[in-house]
Amino acid sequence: MRLPVCFRPVARMYQSPKQTAEAAPYRVHDRSQPTDTLVEDVRAGLGTSPKRLPAKYFYDETGSRLFEAICATPEYYPTRTEDALLRMHAAEIMDLAGPAILVEFGSGSAEKSEHLLAAQDGELVYVPVDVCEPVIEIAAHRLLGRFPALRVEAIVGEYERPGDLPLPDSGARLFALIGSTIGNLAEAEAVDFLVSLRRRMGPADRFLLGVDRVKPTAVLNAAYNDAAGLTAAFNLNVLDVLNRELAGDFRKQEFEHLAFFDEHKEQVEMHLRALRKHRVHLPGAELVVDFDAGETLRTEISRKFTRASLTRLLAAAGMRALRHFTPENEYFSLVLAAAESGHNG
Repeated sequence: MRLPVCFRPVARMYQSPKQTAEAAPYRVHDRSQPTDTLVEDVRAGLGTSPKRLPAKYFYDETGSRLFEAICATPEYYPTRTEDALLRMHAAEIMDLAGPAILVEFGSGSAEKSEHLLAAQDGELVYVPVDVCEPVIEIAAHRLLGRFPALRVEAIVGEYERPGDLPLPDSGARLFALIGSTIGNLAEAEAVDFLVSLRRRMGPADRFLLGVDRVKPTAVLNAAYNDAAGLTAAFNLNVLDVLNRELAGDFRKQEFEHLAFFDEHKEQVEMHLRALRKHRVHLPGAELVVDFDAGETLRTEISRKFTRASLTRLLAAAGMRALRHFTPENEYFSLVLAAAESGHNG
């Protein structure tokens, strides 16, 4: 699953007007950055070779709608596979972790973590961390309507370095990064994220990680090249985002969608391939970009894991797997992990 983005997050403290400050079940801690990183990312990614963009810029309103449609296609298995795993094992996960606090990085609509909340017996503090405050607010009020004993302490901001966030520590915590989001990070970025998190973990804390698994190439290629063309439209839509935000003159008809599984790197790559030599202007970034015919702009990586590579990733950050939940076809994994003794704190 891709990283969501909210281009202009609402930066404010919020609590329900029906609640006192002491009893408010929903509070937001604003950690959003006032500066827009789009210009910086575009200059760095399109001003180099090979060209690349962070996947988070897929998600304007159109991109979000397209991704919802992609999740419903027969080819795109990750969303429904992980959802089924959470439905099946949520009670066991919550029993093993025993959290007083659930922290979810990249929470979005919180539809998957809702399975974990439903399995909790008793009071719980839910800490959604996401860049898009309006999405957090909608999800929080839905959850509070279903779970009256819940308290929501939301954090608006990026979460690449979770150790820098104002995370509550009044009880055992279950940190969650689900949706195979870890796969959108390069190896070094993923280790940096996990190390930052591990430094905040105490002996009673646990980490729930969702990862997509290595599987037959045909299955992976189909998942990112659906017959309905939704993933192609989703990929090309990022050019509309750049045009709108940076006054650009990208023409989508000058590019084609390209997605494939690289067996050596064990990752799916999505690109936009130029159909002919041409030039693009991005005044908002003070940038002029030349494309050769056949040149690509990489818009996403989605790393896939084996049990061995997942174990190595956790070990590199000073973590170890406690339980491994996977379907019979081993297409996806949910891993419950802890900090290695001597590494926590």
